[in-house]
Amino acid sequence: MTLAQMVDRFRSQNDCLAYLVKLRWPKAVTCPKCGSEKVYRLNGGKGYKWVCKQAHAKNGYRFSPLVGTIFENTNIDLRTWFQAIYLMCQSKKGMSALQIQRTLGLGSYKSAWYMCHRVRAAMENTDFMMLMGDGTEVEVDETYIGGRAENRHRAERRARGGKHINVPVVGAIARKGKVVARVVERATVETLDSFVKQVVSPNVSLIASDEHHGYGKLKAAGYNHETVNHRRGEYARGVVHTATLESFWSLLKRGLVGSYHQVSRKYLPFYLAEFTFRHNERDNPDLFSAVIAAC
Repeated sequence: MTLAQMVDRFRSQNDCLAYLVKLRWPKAVTCPKCGSEKVYRLNGGKGYKWVCKQAHAKNGYRFSPLVGTIFENTNIDLRTWFQAIYLMCQSKKGMSALQIQRTLGLGSYKSAWYMCHRVRAAMENTDFMMLMGDGTEVEVDETYIGGRAENRHRAERRARGGKHINVPVVGAIARKGKVVARVVERATVETLDSFVKQVVSPNVSLIASDEHHGYGKLKAAGYNHETVNHRRGEYARGVVHTATLESFWSLLKRGLVGSYHQVSRKYLPFYLAEFTFRHNERDNPDLFSAVIAAC
C-alpha cells in the first residue's frame, strides 16, 4: 500500500474506526471487559459504540474500538495516527518525532514524540517464543550503544565523569528468522548466560558467538556452541560467524545516529522494539496492518 492509497482508504475518522473493528473483532464484536458477545450497538445501530449488559454495572459497560489500545483517550485524529504509523513502517532506519511533526503538520513536537513512543511500545513483542527448531542456526552477540566520554563536550565530561557512556545491548538472531534484543546493565557472564537460556532453545543445531567469556557456560548447558575469535582476526569459520546479527547492529546504530541522533538509556528499549519489530515482520506484505493490530 502506497501513501496515496493509504490516505485515500482512510478519508475519515469512521473509516479508521471501521478498520480497527475489522482487525480487533473479525467475527463479532465482544466485550473487552468480560468477553461476552451479547453486546448492543448504541445510537440506533450507527456509530462505533457498544454496551455490554453482562458487565457488572448498573447501566452496563459502554465501550468503543479504542478501549485498551494506544489510541484510547487521545485527542489526535485517528487519520493522523495511521499516517504516523505508516511513515514509521516505511522508513527502514526509523523516522524521528521531529520529522513526523513536520510531515504531518502536528501542533507540537511533544505530541509527535508521544505518538511515536506509544507506537514503539505497541511494537514490543510481549508474546515472544524462544528461538527453536532442529536445523536452526542462532547467533548471539553483544554491542554497545553510545560512545566514549572523551567525545563529549568538555563541560559534560567534567559533570558526568567516567570513560565510557556506552549502554550494553545483547541480542540473538535465528538465521533467516527472528531477532530479539535487550538492554542490560552489564555484559557479565551471568547476564549473557541468562539471556541466552531465556531466548534460545537447547534443540537448535548451532549457537555461534564471538570469544566473549560471557558465553563460556553454554556448552555445559547442552548447547552446540562454537565461537570465532575476533581479536585474532577470525570472523568466519564455515557456518560459525556472527555476521547476520552484526548486520542488524549496524542498521540499528545507523538509524539511531542518522535519524534520532541521540537516544537516552531510559528510552533505548523502545527503539530496540521498533527495529526488532520491523526486522521480524520484514517479509510481511502488510506491515502497516501488523502494527495497527499490535496497537
